[in-house]
Amino acid sequence: MLICGVLGLLAATPVLATSTLLRNELKPVLAALADTPDAPAPTRPELAAGTVSGLHLDAEWIRTTAAATDIPERALAAYAAATLTIQHEFPNCKLGWNMLAAIGEVETRHGTIYGATLGDDGVAVPAITGPALDGGGAFKSIPDTDNGALDGDTTWDRAVGPMQFIPQTWERYGRDGNGDDIADPQNIDDAALSAAALLCTAGGDLSQNRNWTRAIYAYNHSAQYHRDVADAANHYASFHP
Repeated sequence: MLICGVLGLLAATPVLATSTLLRNELKPVLAALADTPDAPAPTRPELAAGTVSGLHLDAEWIRTTAAATDIPERALAAYAAATLTIQHEFPNCKLGWNMLAAIGEVETRHGTIYGATLGDDGVAVPAITGPALDGGGAFKSIPDTDNGALDGDTTWDRAVGPMQFIPQTWERYGRDGNGDDIADPQNIDDAALSAAALLCTAGGDLSQNRNWTRAIYAYNHSAQYHRDVADAANHYASFHP
């Protein structure tokens, strides 16, 4: 669940990817250190190129990687497309698709929580809306900031969509990831690109351990959340279809 301030909507421009494999030589994270600033950043596995959301992603890479990791193909395509797109705006970010996939897994099981599914258009049906952020339990108290426009709640904010943005964070980072001129947090293409923008803005070079941790804490300032995302990221990086 995202907890950030408001600085205004950012736009994204679709770009064409090359067929070059993106590789990384980082060491895997150590689970025992995952809650410390010095924990190694997870491995960033290779990514092939072919077509989704205005980009070219290798359909065979999507199929075999999805089968190996149990990530739905539609979600994996969005994570890969966002990874390739964001490198043009943040060339030094070194974001791995598995980092986005790990967040998608921890937040909503890749858009399948509460019985939702991702359609061919990438939109979660039914729409994914989290609990009211009313200060109860482990939730921070966040009074309504969007008059219920995104989350349907005019009293409290709620996290929405496959990547679980709260309205005020979406206002800052929400982007159009599929080229339809609409930034929709319920659309996995838009949500994944927006998450990539947040992570690169907050963390900078994500191959650096402290930066990777800072980016995750910007998404959710919780040591347990950091461990869960790191574990999932390394799990996905361990597959080599």
